[in-house]
Order: sequence, then C-alpha cells, then structure tokens
Amino acid sequence: MSDASPATPSAENGNLLKLGIPAGSLQEATSDLFRKAGYNLQITSRSYFPRIDDGEIECLLIRAQEMARYVGEGILDAGITGHDWIEETGADVVELTELVFSKASRKPVRWVLCVPESSPVQSVKDLEGKRIATEAVGLTKRYLDKHGVSAKVEFSWGATEVKPPRLADAIVEVTETGSSLRANDLRIVDEVLQSTTRLIAHPAAAADPWKRRKLDDLVLMLNGVLAAEGKVQLMMNVAKADLDAVLGVLPSLESPTISSLADADRVDVLSVVAERDVRRVMPELKAAGARWIVESPISKIIE
Repeated sequence: MSDASPATPSAENGNLLKLGIPAGSLQEATSDLFRKAGYNLQITSRSYFPRIDDGEIECLLIRAQEMARYVGEGILDAGITGHDWIEETGADVVELTELVFSKASRKPVRWVLCVPESSPVQSVKDLEGKRIATEAVGLTKRYLDKHGVSAKVEFSWGATEVKPPRLADAIVEVTETGSSLRANDLRIVDEVLQSTTRLIAHPAAAADPWKRRKLDDLVLMLNGVLAAEGKVQLMMNVAKADLDAVLGVLPSLESPTISSLADADRVDVLSVVAERDVRRVMPELKAAGARWIVESPISKIIE
C-alpha cells in the first residue's frame, strides 16, 4: 500500500488532474518552481511518474516537444511546454498563463534562421530551392510560406548546428544565448519566433469547474513565485521628522506600509524593492534618517 499513487483515492471520485511535467531542459527549472510554490514535486531518473504531495494531481513526465499534442488530444488535462511547440504541433489547447522561466535565463528563447558565416545568403529569400534542417519542421514551413519561399525542410534528429554547409544550406534552431551558434561559426539571418513557457490545458479541462479551479490555484501559486523573483522586503524604523526624506529614497512596488510604534515620534516602514537596488538604497536610506534597516527574502507575491 505504501507504493500506491497518492492520487488514487481522489481518482475514485473523479477529482483528479492529469498534469504533464516537461522532461529535458525545463525539468529542473519546473521542479524548482513547483517547490518554491509549495508543491513537493519529486522526479526520479527511473520513473516517468513524478510524485507530488497533492492527492488530486497525477503527474506524467513528457518531452516538451510532445506536451501540446497529448494535452490537445485530452490524454493529459494540462501541461507545461513552450509556445513554440504549441505552434509547431498546432494543438487545440487553452493557454492559461505564461511562465517566464527557462533553463538558462528569464528571457524568451528564440528560433532563428542561421547560415554559415561564409554563406552568401543574406535573407530568407536567398534560400529559394535550398535545404533547411530543423527540429521544428511545421514552424519552419509556415515561416517560409509567409515569405513566399519554397525550400526543402528536413527534420533534424539533433546536432543541427553542425549540418551546414555539407548537409544543409541553413538551419532553423532554438537559442537562448547564441553561444552554440557562434561556436559553430553560424550567422543569424532572421528571427522566426520568440517563445516562452506556458501552462496549457485541454479545452474540456479548462471548462470543467473543479479542474479549472485546481488549475487557477496552480497558476496563482506559480506566478506568485515568479513575481517575487529578484525582490526583497525592507523594513526600517524612521523618525516622523525624517519620513518624507526616507520615502523619497525608497522605491516600491506599491505605496510603502507605514505602521505606528509605541514611540509616537517614530514609525515602521515596510516596502518591497528590487534586490539589485538594495546596495544603493540602503546607504541612502540610512543617510535620510532610517534606522534598524532589515532585509528579508520574499518567496511569493500574490497581487
């Protein structure tokens, strides 16, 4: 009995959300995001069924490239994948929220059209009748159609960057930093698509009252973690005579919270600020009259 899925009791009542967790490059970032959101998501190398400390959620580990298709077919109620793979598959899904995180940065990933540095190609028009290698065949074909270009698009099973010029005239490849492209002497000709991570759902799951409420709660907590990234809380003791000067220094998401103290001449000031500003703001706050300045981490911000 100890090995039974934690979701089994709830499944008998029909209250079970089948959730796809992306395997591969997004796996670690997704696990970390769920942990910070309060979900104990355990992914092991020997199982495709991650455990989660919520008996109403059943998880399945799926490649991000396949996630939209399985959600669109209703095999999964919801899943996490990139906008690029939604576009690639053309799956009928509902995008519930954008989750701006990735394996290397918080910037969108880019699908780009690339050629060797020595190639005479300067625009997509120059690829008429040429050969293009990519993992995103559908995305690339639609891009070429938009530009009125006819070229042979071949699926690449990996190591796409090394295929030009011998195996392909150009590639369409995903990049975050561009370092791999530069290392292979490739030049970006055009941007095909920008993509961020999305939480998607099957239309029937999104319309189901119980599943939608479960998904909305998940969206709230995950976005709360992302909203708190890079921010801290500052609390300080300020004489009322110095309050205007302190508030003039203090950046804040909203108006700072000001609380009365037993000493009628002083107040507590509480504010949320960007962590990158702290080293500049703290000395300025002290110079403006703030005392007992305390910095605290923030795990979530729910608007």
